[in-house]
Amino acid sequence: MCDTVCARLDDRTLFAKNSDRPPTEVQLIEAHDRRASGGSLSTQYLTIPDLGASALIGARPDWLWGMEHGLNEHRVAIGNEQLYTAEVAQKEPGALIGMDLVRLGLERARSAEEALGVITSLLGEHGQAGVANREHDISYFSSFLIADPSDSYVLETSGSEWVAREVATGAAISNRVTIGTDWTSGSASIPESFDAQRWLDPDSPTGHADKRLACTRPFVTGTAETVVAATAAADGADAEISPRALASLMRHHGTTRWGAPGGPAGDVCPPPESVAADGTGVTVCMHVRDFSVTTSSLIAELPLDPDCAPRAWVAPGSPCVSVYLPVFLPDLVPEALAQPSAWRRFAALRDRVEADGDALGEIRAVLAPLETGIWDEADGLLPAEQPGFVSRSWSLVSNALDELGV
Repeated sequence: MCDTVCARLDDRTLFAKNSDRPPTEVQLIEAHDRRASGGSLSTQYLTIPDLGASALIGARPDWLWGMEHGLNEHRVAIGNEQLYTAEVAQKEPGALIGMDLVRLGLERARSAEEALGVITSLLGEHGQAGVANREHDISYFSSFLIADPSDSYVLETSGSEWVAREVATGAAISNRVTIGTDWTSGSASIPESFDAQRWLDPDSPTGHADKRLACTRPFVTGTAETVVAATAAADGADAEISPRALASLMRHHGTTRWGAPGGPAGDVCPPPESVAADGTGVTVCMHVRDFSVTTSSLIAELPLDPDCAPRAWVAPGSPCVSVYLPVFLPDLVPEALAQPSAWRRFAALRDRVEADGDALGEIRAVLAPLETGIWDEADGLLPAEQPGFVSRSWSLVSNALDELGV
């Protein structure tokens, strides 16, 4: 389970994703350099021709080749979601899984439209199959949110079939089909009047996704300004759709308040302790104990001005107990984030909060002002100052984790 959003503003596109995976599954945050074409490429279960790769930053479960989400040097951001459809995804390997398609789209595309073409062409050639959740032995299909500074697309799939919808102002996707008859392109097998809601599995309730979409959609639709302004009035944050507001959204535990870097300590409402049949208790910052939790998060800012570099902020572990660290393309990511040991420190904080909700306030009291200072410093950096900043910012976070006893 995951949540992905994008908002298209006048001069930029904002993108964010929470990756929800099994609680003990380590997720690594990595930078990858450009790669020349030639030879073969081993994805999770399939070997395909290697067409080369752009430089990119992304997050992946440590046992997977593919990525849950990422951003490349051409300002293309992609994230995927598990879809429950009536067609059953096969466990036998020999095809691509959703995370393969995210990474291949980032490696091969220079625009959102090109990424859409890359992913759908690969779907048509190779299909989808193979276990994508090892802990629960689950194979599934995916939806995708693909964004660049001027274009964005929602892509939803069932097997090798697909439909896509161009995003006008903003979009939010979760673990359900969101496209109906409003698709703007589709695979050759899709009839003109097709309603993609027909893909829904009648035996799979959508309440767990609908509850989260009710929270994320207002940030990226026509009502976003109202919601963000109300949040700002409560928490002292800026009344605008911004990376800082998205950081608050990604930490949301189901209350009507969000904190933000630059404001107070933030939303310190602990995560719900249980999940109801209607989806209550399944929140954007996921804490479905012993099944699915948020294990990594990304925020990306994709400026329309070609002279402005894209920006990204990455949070290892659950956002509520983590720090969104500014990182810079093509390869300025703290090396520690590619090590399991760093991820496990944040997982220990999550376990602490899930055992005792009051611990969240103590953790945010340490991490929130640190995050604010890191973000403020990053805003004024010159390119030559970025390498030293990346190393120094991780040292500050590591010291804070020492203070918190993890």
